[in-house]
Amino acid sequence: MQNNILKLSFCLGISILVLSFTLRIHHPCTEQHKVTIQFRHFAGMEALILDSAVYNNDLGQSFRITKLKYYISNIHLIREKGGDLEVNSSFLIDDRDEKTKKITISSVPEGSYSSMEFILGVDSLHNCNGAQSGALDPINGMFWAWNSGYVFLKLEGKSPSSTSPGNMLEYHIGGYKSPNNCIRKIKIAFPGKLIIDTELRSNSIELKADILEILKTPVSIDFSKLSSVTDFHNSTTIADNYQDMFSLLNIRSEN
Repeated sequence: MQNNILKLSFCLGISILVLSFTLRIHHPCTEQHKVTIQFRHFAGMEALILDSAVYNNDLGQSFRITKLKYYISNIHLIREKGGDLEVNSSFLIDDRDEKTKKITISSVPEGSYSSMEFILGVDSLHNCNGAQSGALDPINGMFWAWNSGYVFLKLEGKSPSSTSPGNMLEYHIGGYKSPNNCIRKIKIAFPGKLIIDTELRSNSIELKADILEILKTPVSIDFSKLSSVTDFHNSTTIADNYQDMFSLLNIRSEN
């Protein structure tokens, strides 16, 4: 009887030890951490409203926006102690489609993240592969068939100051070859850090995209002189401007 009790106690102890070891070793590996990146569009301090809202550029010229679409690619989350995460995919953000303004990244390693980087545009590799699927499908209206490449950003609207037919504003910016490379790297620092661990199930980064920045700094766009850019002419001028359009709104990490 005593031997049976000893055997039972021994087996129970081994089982607890094995279970404890399994939980320690396997639980972190199966834990899936997700980070959501939310893009919020503004015109200065005002939330962007297509079609109806009237805004003013840096020169005081009034205008309305009817379309805003752009590509975000190669998102890179940077850890303080190495082990960065890079997502080599392209995402099409369309102001008329709310769901496109939220990107979810899965399987993010635990750690403290100090910043993120991404490019506005589509990298040269994907530009050279012709028309593709998903976000890069030509059906999205962001592929230049005549140029065998992608439009990185479309900003369209109207302004009384525009000399184009119908007072149109039309900025279709793309191109990855020097000297007309319009790919721009965006760097966003996290002052409060983004902490990813098993206790924090919900992690989100809110970014502000200010469309007024597309029209100023370093060059203020005069609608009466430059109301349309649809090829390489003046494209890098707009690209240099939109490099500053993103800033951090908020970071949230919750249980």
